[in-house]
Amino acid sequence: MSPRRVPDRCERARRWLARRRSAGLTLIEVVVVLAIVALVAGVAIAGSNQLPSTRLRRSATLIASAVKNAYVRATATSHDLRLVMDLDQQRIWIEESEAPMLVQPKDPSAAAGAEAVTEAERQAHDEGDRLMKGPPIPKPSFRRIVASGLDEDDKQGTKSLQRGIRFRSVQTGHDDLPRTSGRAYLYFWPGGRTERASVQIRIGDSDEDYKTFSLMVAPLTGKVTVKNGPVELVIPTDDEHASDRQDNGF
Repeated sequence: MSPRRVPDRCERARRWLARRRSAGLTLIEVVVVLAIVALVAGVAIAGSNQLPSTRLRRSATLIASAVKNAYVRATATSHDLRLVMDLDQQRIWIEESEAPMLVQPKDPSAAAGAEAVTEAERQAHDEGDRLMKGPPIPKPSFRRIVASGLDEDDKQGTKSLQRGIRFRSVQTGHDDLPRTSGRAYLYFWPGGRTERASVQIRIGDSDEDYKTFSLMVAPLTGKVTVKNGPVELVIPTDDEHASDRQDNGF
């Protein structure tokens, strides 16, 4: 064997080993890069699904905190309060009144006595009601306040729902039908009383039930129960008012 061929073979072996090592490192690098890409993609996909639901929960917590603040403040200050929910601007704030507020019953036919038949009887009946009621009480005026633990996020003293979260509907005890636009009001009175209410919030404009939370407000304790999906407000009958003392949350 020629002495010259031995170095040639060694050189070829070194080159072959170098190519193998180079190929092995490249393969490992590719595997690592693919693993990192898969991990980042998984986190991004999971985050895109979780972030809206997280904002939905935070918005529910914001509204529940506002209800609690108004309920406690009404009792502590002996003033009437109301939680204002702007269904168009997706904002909430609390207002307070110095004057007492009277809530008229929805059923005016509950007054005692036989129904008037003639026009003269109706006029006499109306005049008697006017005298019994006395002079009209001016409507209370409400002023916006900043409640403890509910710091405003703009100069108007309002608090916005989380980005992408919207009101779906709001119905309180004095509403005949749920409100889907404009402003809705939830009233609080001294002595620990509020209205029965259903406040529905959702992710964007979605009508899918799993993207909706319903906040049910109990009238005697102000307790807020968060439920999945849209839950309509149920107004109890007269026979069911006695069971309200148990106050099971809605």
